[in-house]
Amino acid sequence: MKRIVLVRTQGPRNVGSVLRVALNFGPCELVLVRPEKPSILIHPDFVQMSHGVDGIENRVRVVDSMDEALAECTWSYGFTARSRDHRTVFDWRDLQGSLVERVQRPEEHVALVFGSEENGLTTDETRRLNELVKMPTSREHTSINLAMSVGIVLSTIFFADARSAESGGSTPLAGKDRRFLTERLKDVLGSCTTSALTTRPRG
Repeated sequence: MKRIVLVRTQGPRNVGSVLRVALNFGPCELVLVRPEKPSILIHPDFVQMSHGVDGIENRVRVVDSMDEALAECTWSYGFTARSRDHRTVFDWRDLQGSLVERVQRPEEHVALVFGSEENGLTTDETRRLNELVKMPTSREHTSINLAMSVGIVLSTIFFADARSAESGGSTPLAGKDRRFLTERLKDVLGSCTTSALTTRPRG
């Protein structure tokens, strides 16, 4: 299970967009920690951006603290552009594989945490998180909209789940690993037996 946590969110439009993308690429829980506007879930901009979503009151939970937001979670990732407390901030491209694997484990309950649009996650907030992640961009514009960031993360997980289901949960070997396995099979079974492994069918 995965849980999106938005901390001190300012924009009702962003929250509405995140709610929709959570349904697009779910299942996914959505928790808000101390949103700037107490009325954020009935704000006209939120209503507009969450258009078409039924039962909003059962899909979004508002809490007062990070501890409440992370309750029952087994692991947490904080998405931030800034290093806090000299902690390592992993590049999203390097970490997404292990993140997807963790989310796919049925025993895991993973929190994906995003900070305020204005100043991100504070040092105190990141201390409660297991790993920090930075989403790289081009030099032309180094800031990503909150809802878009959530969409990138959730869609990555969603499409990885789809590929895993199509392949029966198996992961194809990379070229170098495939060649290594083929050579070892040749040693054990003989080159004649394994010739079918290296010969592509002609169509």
